[in-house]
Amino acid sequence: MRHWLFKSEPGCFSFQDLQNRPDATEHWDGVRNFQARNFLRDEIKSGDRVLFYHSSIPEPAVFGLCTVVRDGYPDHTALDPAADHFDPKATVEKPIWYMVDVQADQPLPQQVPLAVIKEHPHLQQMPLVNRSRLSVQPLTETEFRIIVTLGGL
Repeated sequence: MRHWLFKSEPGCFSFQDLQNRPDATEHWDGVRNFQARNFLRDEIKSGDRVLFYHSSIPEPAVFGLCTVVRDGYPDHTALDPAADHFDPKATVEKPIWYMVDVQADQPLPQQVPLAVIKEHPHLQQMPLVNRSRLSVQPLTETEFRIIVTLGGL
C-alpha cells in the first residue's frame, strides 16, 4: 500500500462532493500533467490511501481521507469534445490520460492547513511543501500518518 495526496479546487470538486456521490466513490479525472498521469497509470493501486487536499482557497488544507478503489484506466473525459478536459490528441487506441476511482473514507475532524504542514519539521520533504503544482503527489507513510494525526485521527 502506498500513500498519496490528491489536490482539487473545491469549486470544481470538493471532498463533500465525493462524500455525496453514490457509495462516496468517483473517478479522479481531468489530470493533464504527464508526471501525475504516470502515477495514475502505473503506480497508484487499489487499496492505496489518499489525503484529499483543497487548493486555490484562502487557506488550502487537507480535508479528508480516501481509498483508491480502482487501478488506473483511460480517462474518458479526454475523448469527449464537450468535456472540460477534452484532448483532441487522445484516442481510444492511445488514450494518453488516465484516472483512478477513489472512495471517501472520512473527513478529518480538523482540517490540516498548508501553513501547519509547512511548519512541521518531519514534513519538509513533501512535494506540497516544496511548491509542487502536481495534483497527484506521493507521500511517505510517515508523512501520511503525521497529517492524519494533525487532523485529529
